[in-house]
Amino acid sequence: MKVLGVAAVILAVYCAHAKVYFREEFLDGDEWRSRWVNSKHKSDYGEWKLTAGSFYGDAEKDKGLQTSQDARFYASSARFEPFSNEGKSLVIQFTVKHEQKIDCGGGYVKVFPADLDQAAMHGESSYHIMFGPDICGYSTKKVHVIFNYKGKNHLIKKEIKCKDDELSHLYTLILNPDQTYEVKIDNEKVESGSLEEDWDFLPPKKIKDPEAKKPEDWDDRAKIDDADDTKPEEWDKPENIPDPDAKKPEDWDEDMDGEWEPPMIPNPEYKGEWKPKQIDNPNYKGSWVHPEIDNPEYSADSSIYKFDSIGVLGLDLWQVKSGTIFDNFLISDDVKEAEDIGNETWGATKEPERKMKQEQDDLKRKEEEEKNKEQDTEADEEEDEEAAADEEEDDEEEDEEEDTKDEMEEALSEMEEEEAKLKDEL
Repeated sequence: MKVLGVAAVILAVYCAHAKVYFREEFLDGDEWRSRWVNSKHKSDYGEWKLTAGSFYGDAEKDKGLQTSQDARFYASSARFEPFSNEGKSLVIQFTVKHEQKIDCGGGYVKVFPADLDQAAMHGESSYHIMFGPDICGYSTKKVHVIFNYKGKNHLIKKEIKCKDDELSHLYTLILNPDQTYEVKIDNEKVESGSLEEDWDFLPPKKIKDPEAKKPEDWDDRAKIDDADDTKPEEWDKPENIPDPDAKKPEDWDEDMDGEWEPPMIPNPEYKGEWKPKQIDNPNYKGSWVHPEIDNPEYSADSSIYKFDSIGVLGLDLWQVKSGTIFDNFLISDDVKEAEDIGNETWGATKEPERKMKQEQDDLKRKEEEEKNKEQDTEADEEEDEEAAADEEEDDEEEDEEEDTKDEMEEALSEMEEEEAKLKDEL
């Protein structure tokens, strides 16, 4: 009983501290429209559609917001109770499925301050964090991690590769109060580090001493020419020489062609430009290192991670080919809970989704093979029909030739008979 009591206390403490600020899984049909606000900043924003797509693990649980029109901007957002992440972790998590095999478009989210005018949200609206995959052609396939610090957006200096297949993937950003971060894809860590090292939020701690200069007598040449080395007398040979085996053509006319000269060929004795051999420099002092000093413009900031009044999550992106589905949004302060929710949502349906996609691909492949076979069969039948037609045509031509031959022979026979009669009469 004591053990159960202790466990209950621990669970109560855990629940008291763990906080989910926003969670959206679109499980109540079209009610999502009452929670999400479409921006009216542009008149031609693309339309969102609630669907699980053409393949899924669960027809209801996998429903999410899908981009439905090609070559459009999309802008929609949802509001929640404002909070600050001061002194605690911040977890941003969601799933993305590019079932259209995206060629160019965003799959990221933006976290905005609570004072955002949702109806006026657009690409230049100030945000706290931008996170998620971005794909465009073969060159851009990365995960954005952008933080706004003192009014300026800062991009991560590392390259984080995103998933570019057609299945659903879970993206998680963890921001900790000790100024560290972690990026996970499908609940597996793909990158981590410190905010100060992986972004240019602050000026460098050290700079080169502007007063320091390399001494004029500093010799940083490890090797030098050997002053005692001299070029051999027989060294200089021409690079090309006349071909000794060449002969003037017999039909060469000097009046017409000019004076004949043999063609030039590479000289086998040519040794190139002579250079003295290298020896160790007795005055070598090594590479001069510019001394550094503390940067007077640097000032440590232990609150880079902190954002006040976080209150809106938005989708503000462009897509050339539509079809991306966003689902399972989560903003929390508990890393373990976010991982568990990821496993309960994306984790529970990923394998059935993959299986359904594989079955569809296999069926499509089979249909294409059958179609190709039918086309091959039709082509063979057409060839047979053409061959038969050609053969029939040949037979007809042969028959016509035989008839013509018979007619000619008959005509000749009649002519011979007429000639014989004329002879008899004469």
